[in-house]
Order: sequence, then C-alpha cells, then structure tokens
Amino acid sequence: MRLKTSLLKEPKHILCHRKKAWNIVFILNRLFQKIFFLEKSVEAHCGAVLAGRWNYEGTALVTAGEDGQVKIWSKSGMLRSTLAQQGTPVYSVSWAPDSDKVLFTSGQQLIIKPLQPNAKVLQWKAHDGLILKTDWNSVNDLILSAGEDCRYKVWDSFGRALYNSQPHEYPITAIAWALDGELFAVGSFNTLRLCDKTGWSYALEKPSTGSIFAISWSIDGTQLAGACGNGQVIFAHLLEQRWEWQNFHITLVKRRTMKVHNVSNDAVDVLEFRDRVIKASLSYGHLVASTSLQCYVFSFLAKSGGIYLYSYEGRLISCPRYPGLRTDTLNALSVSLSNDTLALRDRADEKVIYIFEALSGKPLGDGKPLTHKTEIVEIALDQKGLTSERKIAFIDKNRDLFITSVKRFGKEQKIVKIGTMVQSLAWNDGCNILCGIQDCRFTVWYYPNAVYVDKDLLPKTLYEKDASEFSKSPQIVSFVGNQVTIRRADGSLVHLHISPYPAILHGHARVSLLSPEQMDKVQYINAIRELPSKESQLAHMLLFSGNCQEAETLLLQAGLLYQAIQININLYNWERALELAVKHRTHVDTVLAYRQKFLEDFGKKETNQRFLQYAQGLEVDWNKIKAKIEMEIAKERERAAGSAAGRSSVTVQQ
Repeated sequence: MRLKTSLLKEPKHILCHRKKAWNIVFILNRLFQKIFFLEKSVEAHCGAVLAGRWNYEGTALVTAGEDGQVKIWSKSGMLRSTLAQQGTPVYSVSWAPDSDKVLFTSGQQLIIKPLQPNAKVLQWKAHDGLILKTDWNSVNDLILSAGEDCRYKVWDSFGRALYNSQPHEYPITAIAWALDGELFAVGSFNTLRLCDKTGWSYALEKPSTGSIFAISWSIDGTQLAGACGNGQVIFAHLLEQRWEWQNFHITLVKRRTMKVHNVSNDAVDVLEFRDRVIKASLSYGHLVASTSLQCYVFSFLAKSGGIYLYSYEGRLISCPRYPGLRTDTLNALSVSLSNDTLALRDRADEKVIYIFEALSGKPLGDGKPLTHKTEIVEIALDQKGLTSERKIAFIDKNRDLFITSVKRFGKEQKIVKIGTMVQSLAWNDGCNILCGIQDCRFTVWYYPNAVYVDKDLLPKTLYEKDASEFSKSPQIVSFVGNQVTIRRADGSLVHLHISPYPAILHGHARVSLLSPEQMDKVQYINAIRELPSKESQLAHMLLFSGNCQEAETLLLQAGLLYQAIQININLYNWERALELAVKHRTHVDTVLAYRQKFLEDFGKKETNQRFLQYAQGLEVDWNKIKAKIEMEIAKERERAAGSAAGRSSVTVQQ
C-alpha cells in the first residue's frame, strides 16, 4: 500500500451546481477515489505527490511532487500542462485568487508563475531554510509561507514582506488561511497558534499531538482541524472574541453563547443561540449576530445566493445584485454600508465599485459603476448627511486615498486624490470626518468635502500626529465620537482623542474662511447669501466649487434663463451665452452689449462671425438692457417670495 499524503475536495460552490451531489476526488500519491465511485486513476509524478490544490472555480487541479514537477490537470484527470520543472522537490502549491497564476516552493525560494507561457515569473528568497507550506488567500490576496527556519511570514502578491515572525522552537509544518482572510492558523511540534491577517498572534495552544502537518478551516471560519504526527486529528474552535461599543463589552464565551457586559452599571446578560455564532458586529446601539442558520438583529447579510439588507427589526429591505457577484470573496474592506447606500468592490475587476440604494437595491444614479484607473483595496462610505451629498473614500493599490460623490448622472464623476501612502482609514460615526494612517502619520481630515469647494482649504482642515508609536502596519479599528481606536502590529489597542469642536463647526463656511484671511471668498459667500432665490444660491455655490456646467443646468431647470446666460457672460464663455440667448429668444442684445464692452476695454475688434451676424441692425441700448435685467431680478424675487409664502401656508395647515 502506498502512503497517502493529502486529501482534497472540489470547491463547495462548484459542487452545488453539479448533477451528482457527491463527486469527491481524493489526491493521494495518485488520483483515485476510495469511498465513492472511482472516476479515474493516473500516474501523476515520479515519486510521492507532495501537494495538490483545486483552483477556486473547481475547473482545474495543480499537483506537485518529489520529482520537482508542477502539473496542471483538468477535473476529469487529463494532464493539461507541466507548469514547472525544479531540481528539488516541491512541497507546497497554491492558486492565485483569479486562478491564472500558481505559487509553489523551490527550496528556500517562493515562485509565482502565470499559466500563460510567456508571462513574467516572480521569484524571491523567502526563508533561510526549506519552505514546507504556503497558502494564498482569495479574499485579501495575501500569501503565507512557513519553513524549517522555524518562522512563518506574510507576503503581498508582489513578493513584499509584510510580517516576519520570531523564531519558534521547531520548524513550522502547517499554515492555512481562514476563508474570509481575517485569520490564519500555524502548526508546529505540539503547537497551534491563531494569528491575525497582519501576523500578530491572538492565541497559542500547546496540545500533545506531535507535529501538526496539515490544517483545514471550516467554511464559516469558526473552527479548524489539524492532522497530527501522533495519528490523531485535532479540532479547535474560535472563542473569546470581543466586541466593544461605548459602555458595552460583548464576549463570545462559548460557540453558542455571548456575554454582554454594561461597564457603566456592571450589568451582565447572557445570550444563547441555537447554532454557533459565525460573525457579529456591535455599533449604533445594536448587536448584529449571524449563526450558521439564522440572523439576529442583522442589517447586512451575505449568503451564497446574494446580498440581503435587513432593518434592525428583521424586515427584509432589499437584495442588491450585479453581474458576476460572488459573496464568498466579500470582506470588510470590499463592502461599505451607510443608512441609505451600499457600496461593493467588484472582485472580477477590482477597479470597479458598484453603488446601490439601500432601500430599493437599485444602482444609484445612472446605474453605471464607479470606475478607477487602478485596483482598489479598501472602500468606505461616509455615514451622515443626505444621499445626494454621500461621499465614498477608497484606497488603491498604490496606497493613494481618493474621495468622490456616489451620486452622478450621465457625466464622469470627479475623483479627487487627498492622501498618499495611506494604510488604513475610517469615517466618524457621527459626522463626516475622515481619519487614516498616512505615511507614518496619523491624519484627520476634518472636512474632506472642502476639495469640492476650494482645494486650497483642504490642508487647513488637516490634523496630523506622528504615528511611529503605533509601530509597523497599524490598523484603525473604530472612530466613534472624538475617539479613534488603533490596533498596533503586536495586537494591542491604542486610543486617541481628537478635538470635538470641528464636528460642531461643520457647515459654517463663512466663519471658517475668516481664519485664513481669504476675504475674497468671504465676500463671495456673503454675495451668494443676498441672492433672491434658493436656486440662484445653489447655482453660485456650484460655481464657487468649480462646477460650472452643473450651475448652468440647475438654473435652466429652474427657468432662470437670464441668470444662466449671465453666469456664462461672467465666465467670458461668450459663445455659450449667445447660444442660450438665441435658443430661448431672449437677452441677445444683453450678450452683444457685454461682448462689445469687453472688446472695447481691451482695444480689440470683433472677429467672431456669429457675433457679427447677430450684431447687424441691432442697436445696443444700455438703458433698455439694465431695465430688462432689473425686471428679471424682480421676477425672481417675487417668485422666491411666493414660494416661501406657499411653504408657510402648508406649515400652518399642518
């Protein structure tokens, strides 16, 4: 009998769509099937098959063996290609998240080789000893490696080291990601360690099992199994998870039991669930918990069939959808939810963000997704304000921070860069203040929307603090009130407090501009406040923000034709002003008069044929023009007064 070295099963989401519900293939030293019907048996390698993996679609299989070869097989057992030929045994292989590259070991080296023959191969020295195990997560795109140098390491997909553990007593013989990419497990001689995705250790157990040679997680990420050197199989469950919000502390004390502690009055309550708790969240006065079969007070739910939004009362609100949605690749970095908007980063094309209305589940605005030039790694929606003013901040693979509006109609959205080398970000829960770890500094953007009003104001709204005390790769856990909680690389929590006053000053633009002594902008805002109608005020605020086209559109929709023509005159956009005047058959003489005055002031003659055409036989009379302008302003003032009176009468009737 030949020694069995590993066992694999097709991905679950593939099995669910097959006609045969049980069609499991075991990879041993050959492809065979022991318990159920044997589909195919082939000689895969010369010597033992040391490793094998299904790709994430379940359409292909990669194997590696003592002969140093890495081979790709179809799911029917046909050899597709020999991907690599090494001079040393290959102990571990892993698929890339998109299944178009394979990671494998070669002594002390890690190699990422694409399936395309002429594509570039990435190779680097990863350990000082033989590499025994690797794993590549499909959600966070991070790589784990473990070797005989008694260390485990975390890498990104470009081969950059993110974490290097301290040496253990014995070689690391097993390592594996949880499916959601938030945790991973490490196995060694009489050692089982649970680690955060950034590398630091949550817990350490010392079972008397000998070396742990393989680790496999359950699909929900709440338990794992390990194959041990003494012939036993060890099972472990995740406990003692903690959630905090204001004066409430919640601890998962058992698989089906949570303890709620109110530290303000020392009250304790115990919550019992029918099934094991998989995920939980505590915020905005609600505990959200999901088990293997049910959800309790849950507002956001991801299942294999799609995404579901629930109210706090448990009522289904909507089911957003987009083509190619895969819920098994979603995590906290690729999903963001506010009270009226849901944002999802597309896994198939990581440059794309789909944005939905929370109440209806329909795409927001014109239905087109938000598209960036570079792959996006983290997204976050602001939590306060109107839907029309909702903003989304995101970090791309270059670690640049951008902000943009989620609502747009038929025009390319304005995406503004506000930070570089940003590692982590979070919006405040009570007002639209943004914080992040930027280039070894903790940064707070007290009013990020300033970039849409005046870019010169943004640096004046920043608060910065040296972040060297947080060590390498800190992560922002929460931003509640004026307190920011940051988790250091060693797992400890640090609490920072920022000034509470900027939240009070939100919306008071005129007072904010007085401090930097930008009196021209103060005067313009004062002039806007004196305009007779709300539509004119909004249009000139759009002009103040640099959105000229939106300002004109707003005035035309409100029927303020003269005002739309006048803003083009003020911007010296003469051809557009004349076009509007001719189209609506009004104020043609006004445009020609201002054009003539402009040319006279600069000592020039008219050369534009269109202006020469309309100027023939037309006499410019400034008295008549001023009278028409005064009449337009009076009409606008009367209209605004009538609208205000109508609103007052409605209020009285109520």
